[in-house]
Amino acid sequence: MKPIWAVGLMTGTVLDGNIDIALIKTDGESVETFGAYTLAPYSEETRLLLEETLRQARGWNFDGPEPAIFKKAEEALTHAQSGAVQEFVKSAGLSINEVGVVGFHGQTVLHRAPTKERLGDTRQLGDGQLMAGILGTKVVYDFRTADVRAGGQGAPLAAIYHTALLRGVDQSGDSAILNLGGVGNITWWDGKDLVVAFDTGPANAPLNDFIKGMGLGEMDRDGALGASGDVDEARLERLLQHPYLTAPYPKSLDRFDFTAAMADGLNAADGAATLSAFTASAVGKALGLLPHRPKRLIVSGGGRRNPTIMSMIESRAGVQAVSADTFGWRGDAVEAECFAFLAVRTLRGLPISFPTTTGVAKAQTGGRLANP
Repeated sequence: MKPIWAVGLMTGTVLDGNIDIALIKTDGESVETFGAYTLAPYSEETRLLLEETLRQARGWNFDGPEPAIFKKAEEALTHAQSGAVQEFVKSAGLSINEVGVVGFHGQTVLHRAPTKERLGDTRQLGDGQLMAGILGTKVVYDFRTADVRAGGQGAPLAAIYHTALLRGVDQSGDSAILNLGGVGNITWWDGKDLVVAFDTGPANAPLNDFIKGMGLGEMDRDGALGASGDVDEARLERLLQHPYLTAPYPKSLDRFDFTAAMADGLNAADGAATLSAFTASAVGKALGLLPHRPKRLIVSGGGRRNPTIMSMIESRAGVQAVSADTFGWRGDAVEAECFAFLAVRTLRGLPISFPTTTGVAKAQTGGRLANP
């Protein structure tokens, strides 16, 4: 297949109020051209609707009928993201007819990992058929359900795209990609056939929620608050006993599996410092699970902009932490690019998840295709 233009959409569980939109030209195996990238803000009304939807999803917890708000939120976010794609494609100097496919991740409202007793569950809001009708082009959506129904974790899905990026940087196994979104996830590739990926632990979500709860804004901007505080080392040591951190991969997390309650009772600065240290230390635990401990982490996602977390990864995880931007990648765009890449793989019938990334029994295709 010749490379085609694909748009990727991502809205993370950290709920920063933005839609990540990226354009790449790809055949689903490598990237020929990195096109435009932008952040398109949701309206305040939609952002608040999504926050309430996530709150109700936690109460639902896959038990009984879905909350009525899901339908309203799904329609709102699908229209918002469709409109954002139309504006984005136009500003990139293309017509929608030149876009071969849109990879529409949707909004994760709840994710539950499988256990020995039961399959996992995952729910992303996003009506791919509605989007395909609005845009007049193919849309791939619902990327995770097929993997979960086949016994996989449903996450992380970025591994095959991360591997394509690593191929141009380091094929020795000494580098891994760490994404710090709401949750952290890591991808390690041996340079040949073995790719390992799993969620490391929390990343920005508990810290952001703690900062909001303190009435101090949306996030610890530039890591300033965390840098000014003292880590509660005794508390941190207790937190690091959590069984998830030493459980073997494959494994995955929901955004709320680790919460801001980890910092209950601490002042703003010490709480921010302790939560940042936990994110970094969880990464260190993750490195110890890999078949080969990398010497360098290439860090994407919003967490790479927090110098306190980045320096703590170096000091507490004992590894070099380098922003993805250093390699000419777009650290904010990697996840959106990933879903453009996966959408093209879906068109080609190529697998998007693997036994060593999600724990599915065999390499698995995924994503549902909606035609206009």
